[in-house]
Amino acid sequence: GGAEILDDRVRHLISPNKISWQQWMDVMTAAHKLGMKTTATMMFGHVETFEERILHMVRVRDAQDQTGGFTAFIPWSFAPTNTSLGGEGSTGVEYLRTLSVARLMLDNVPNIQASWVTQGAKMAQVALHFGANDFGSTMLEENVVRAAGVQTRVPLQEIIHCIEDAGYQAVQRNTHYELLKVYGKGV
Repeated sequence: GGAEILDDRVRHLISPNKISWQQWMDVMTAAHKLGMKTTATMMFGHVETFEERILHMVRVRDAQDQTGGFTAFIPWSFAPTNTSLGGEGSTGVEYLRTLSVARLMLDNVPNIQASWVTQGAKMAQVALHFGANDFGSTMLEENVVRAAGVQTRVPLQEIIHCIEDAGYQAVQRNTHYELLKVYGKGV
């Protein structure tokens, strides 16, 4: 995580104390070369342009072509509440469009995760029909999004219901995307 937008102009504006996009990518590729798998996130809907979103995805795609180390890509929209950036954030339609573009562009990343933590369970349910193949994981502890005033708790049964109601089989996986448990009767 922690990618925000992989562009130094944006990174300087939204998180000036963080490393450059190239340093972030160097850390990820070094981890991949050591055999560690990671995820790539993209927080959007603040000061970035559409072109910078696409550039972010291109950089993730290029790194994935080199290392194959990203297990998932997780786009999530900026929650402006309780932040110094303020603003309105992204709409649900904008989130779904961005998710769909990610699925098309990042065909070399095996999993595109719907972020129910930032988008809510119902939007994550819809996202399963817009390119996401992962509803997202349950949270033991989450501080960043919660600090922005977003609810980060959804009961397991509600997650299972959302997935099955969308027409999919709910399964439990670990961080390496290994299957642990299958729920329900199947669809």
